[in-house]
Amino acid sequence: MSSTPHYETARRALSKVPEITIYFWIIKILTTAMGEATSDYLVFHINPYAAVIMGALGFAAAVVLQFRVKRYIAWVYWLLVVMVSIFGTMVADVAHVVLGVPYFLSASVFAVAVIAILMLWYRVERTLSIHSIYTVRREMFYWSTVLATFALGTAAGDFTAATLHLGYLISGILFTILFVIPGVGYWLLGFNDVLAFWFAYIMTRPLGASFADWFDKPQSMSGLGYGTPVVSIALTLLIVVFVAYVAISRVDVEQRTVKTGVPDMPEQLEREM
Repeated sequence: MSSTPHYETARRALSKVPEITIYFWIIKILTTAMGEATSDYLVFHINPYAAVIMGALGFAAAVVLQFRVKRYIAWVYWLLVVMVSIFGTMVADVAHVVLGVPYFLSASVFAVAVIAILMLWYRVERTLSIHSIYTVRREMFYWSTVLATFALGTAAGDFTAATLHLGYLISGILFTILFVIPGVGYWLLGFNDVLAFWFAYIMTRPLGASFADWFDKPQSMSGLGYGTPVVSIALTLLIVVFVAYVAISRVDVEQRTVKTGVPDMPEQLEREM
């Protein structure tokens, strides 16, 4: 089938990921912070092996649910992001605490993994655009990249806070600056949109995790001492509020619907899925 403009815009309407709005970045940062606090709570308050198994099962269930739906559904998508955040944090922590891998080495390994996945994704699909996630294979590449970025971000955040002794607040400020740079570069200097997105996406992980640790860790560890249960619950409530808002208002799909004018899946495209 030849790709006409109509079908190209229709495909974008079927994308399994949300439009990139301010709400996307707010929820994304909240999920990274929530995943850090929740993972720490589970690992240190119950058997760590049981916690990792629970995280893996929750992650697997969320993956199945996300891949079963045919379009972007806010609560399904963000549930998987939350589970990626929790499980991705556990993976990075296990590499350091259980296996004794230094944060710098684990961050380097995860960075190589992210680059390798992106290179393979581009080689196979000839695009890294998040607006093209409308096939199972591209969705697999997308979520593989997301999982690798979470593990990378966790290791990077712990490396700056613990290994470099910057502390959680300074680390959070550092990663906030690094998060803003690609956005400024995209709008003012014409940075490549795909590279700018994925760089900012990676930075959200250590950004959110650093501030979560700053709030929940005791003052003896340069934190504010609120504790992981309080921080985890507070962040969960905020995520629920924002996800409910985007689900009801559809602000993260409105632009896509207006552009396409094809709210229903064309039969020909459905056969391509």
